[in-house]
Amino acid sequence: MNANPQWDISRALRVARLFHLVCGVRDACVTPFLALYLRQLGLAAPWVGILMATKHLIAALWAPFCAFLAKSYRKRRVLLMGSLLGSVGASLLMVLVPPPDKDPAYRSCNAGDRATPTALPPPPGAARTVTVASARQPASRHAAGAPSPPGESRTGTLDASGFRTAPAGSGHQSSGRPPGYAVRSVEGLARTTSPVLHPDTSGVKDTPGEGALKAGRTTLPLLAGGTAPGSPANLSAAQGNGRTLGLSLEGLRWTFFLSLGSLVFWELLSAPLEQVADDSLYEYLDFVDATDRYRSLWIWRLLGMSAGVCGIAALVAQLECVLMTNGPRGVLHFYGYSLVSTLALLVSIAFPVPICRRQEPSYKTVKALSLVGGDPRLILLALTVFLIGAATSTVQNFLFWYMEDHGSSELVMGFSVALGLLGEILLHPFKAMLLKKLSRVGTVGLGLGCLAAQLLYYSFLWSWWSVLPAQILSVISNGALWWAVKASVEDLATPGTERPLGAMFRGHIYGGGSSLGSVVGGFVASSFSLAVLYQACCVVLVLWLALFLSIQPRLPQEQKINYSKLLVMEASDTSDSEQGTERDWLVKAMREEYSE
Repeated sequence: MNANPQWDISRALRVARLFHLVCGVRDACVTPFLALYLRQLGLAAPWVGILMATKHLIAALWAPFCAFLAKSYRKRRVLLMGSLLGSVGASLLMVLVPPPDKDPAYRSCNAGDRATPTALPPPPGAARTVTVASARQPASRHAAGAPSPPGESRTGTLDASGFRTAPAGSGHQSSGRPPGYAVRSVEGLARTTSPVLHPDTSGVKDTPGEGALKAGRTTLPLLAGGTAPGSPANLSAAQGNGRTLGLSLEGLRWTFFLSLGSLVFWELLSAPLEQVADDSLYEYLDFVDATDRYRSLWIWRLLGMSAGVCGIAALVAQLECVLMTNGPRGVLHFYGYSLVSTLALLVSIAFPVPICRRQEPSYKTVKALSLVGGDPRLILLALTVFLIGAATSTVQNFLFWYMEDHGSSELVMGFSVALGLLGEILLHPFKAMLLKKLSRVGTVGLGLGCLAAQLLYYSFLWSWWSVLPAQILSVISNGALWWAVKASVEDLATPGTERPLGAMFRGHIYGGGSSLGSVVGGFVASSFSLAVLYQACCVVLVLWLALFLSIQPRLPQEQKINYSKLLVMEASDTSDSEQGTERDWLVKAMREEYSE
């Protein structure tokens, strides 16, 4: 009799590897570049932070709920295929979101930009000034530092994306729009409101790479009613042209809400995919006691992400001028995402899904939550993971902004991500030795230190390539750190709660930290600068590292099993009928310790 194809483990693992590889490419097409695309739509840092926080929050709460429903009603394959099919169309909704400025400011192949397709950051102090003035009163009427009365010039404090900039000649480079974008964007606005905005280029060399821009809130706040000098009310009073500014503000408002709706719908469809596929494959292999082969499948996803993030960046660089005439260049990322999602949909047809399932208690998640609340070691670890999520979200959301301000292309950005992922794969063979030499607590401390060092380094970027050396630290700050967290969670969990507890740390706690970090990071970047944001995150992590290392030794430690004493007690105190049961328990405990 032929074997049931349900238990064809070799075939199942081949399909699972291919699925993880394709899904890695799929995620890499958009996820690293999403915040950059929202910037291209004209949204400032606070609003991008809100959008990314919404995305993280949906993933943290919605994905486990959908996974529970799919398991309860035995509809995992339906959910897998529905998620992939729905995300194909939902992701394309982001392409339909119109930017407020119809002028393709990011296009390096425009007629006026053909000679200089690559924009370089300006030298410190060489910034174009945009003067907001009335025809009746010149800009030099009020003293420097004094508030601008109505009708006078205002060389304000915010650049085109809402970041604080230094005064002219201070040498502090703006962390606002990317090189070449802000100038063209404001010039496009100046064409619309020619009586109001006049580029002042006196004494400044006209280069397409000028990224530092002095403007009194040239990009308006998203919502009206502000009382700052650059608020719509004050600008309309000073400029006498509130109607055009109102239209611009209305465009920003529509862009934000359309982006929010599209992003929520897209995330609701795509978020459950990873957890449902993960649970399905684990249970499939658990039926035949082959879960040891499940642990190495994550490498295929990292390989797919490494190839995808570089491949899509190179493809965008080659095709942006061929396939598009207007709109942000980032739409090509969504086209690539939809194409790879279609390929993943075909692979999901053969993805292993268990037909039968073991009866398991449905309260494991609640039990895992009670474990976190009752164990001080898990509470400390949960707070650590929460802070890791908050700090990491600032890198995921705004590092590409900072790199773009320094002249980095998307290919360099993609290569920086791939460098960290490949380093994590190369370090994996030394995982057991690293955790044994440093211990789990020591590895967590080392990972926090490396993450703090990365953030401090990011605040001092000076060139388009300067981010690459710091990506080597991602091997520890992302790879080894999460290995130690996972090992600690499995060690502190009770039997049967390892996976629910691990999913809670990786999903709810880390996702909650990422959501809060996105919101706070956006407003800090807007009020100060990206350099200040990364330095603040570095200080917080260093302080938490000192607190973590001082508290951890004082927490109650687990009791180690004295196997020799148990053997003596078993030989002297137990009866022959009980020996078999006791020895089975002893062998099981020794095997678990050896496997760990």
